[in-house]
Amino acid sequence: MTQAPDLGFVHRYIPAADPSRPPLLLLHGTGADENDLIPLGEMLAPGAAILSPRGRVSEEGLNRFFRRHEEGVWDLPDFETRTNELAGFLARARAVYHLAPPVVLGFSNGANIGWSLMRRDPDQLAGALLMRAMLPFDPRPLPDLTGFPVLLLSGKDDPLVPSDQPSYFAALLGEAGADVTLEMVPAGHTLTQQDLIFAFNWLERYFPAQA
Repeated sequence: MTQAPDLGFVHRYIPAADPSRPPLLLLHGTGADENDLIPLGEMLAPGAAILSPRGRVSEEGLNRFFRRHEEGVWDLPDFETRTNELAGFLARARAVYHLAPPVVLGFSNGANIGWSLMRRDPDQLAGALLMRAMLPFDPRPLPDLTGFPVLLLSGKDDPLVPSDQPSYFAALLGEAGADVTLEMVPAGHTLTQQDLIFAFNWLERYFPAQA
């Protein structure tokens, strides 16, 4: 692990062992930190560089990437502000660590700020793997996402995400031109082995290691 410089976010950076793979930008869920998703990232994309920041918002001591008023009700001005802050961090980190556009891999709260980064500036990213993302407001207008690969992994029985949101979100991304894949997993808000299989296969399809 490389000692992380101060780029505005507490974070971890792991250099690539396989430079042929795009970097991963790991965005954790509520209550986790910069270490939480690293084992998952290393399993799904062995050898890829990893950039993993810690959310800067505290909700009763739990790390998050943006504020909310209650479950499912976001503080939208803060959501936009925090998206811009994270985008600035990503730009600085890419310059310091000499990183290509990463694939954002986010879970729950991290998936939500991840799709907001994608909406803000898709050219800064290579793709998006969004696990248990939520869409509590209309995000349009969306940028031109032509050919931009997105995987949505949603739980059929997720108590936090209304059942109609994943298909609606996938449709909006498709209208914007994204190459979107939606997988509805027989699960709730937690991840399952099926999620990992879908995620691994999607990464191998769109971002395979080069021999």
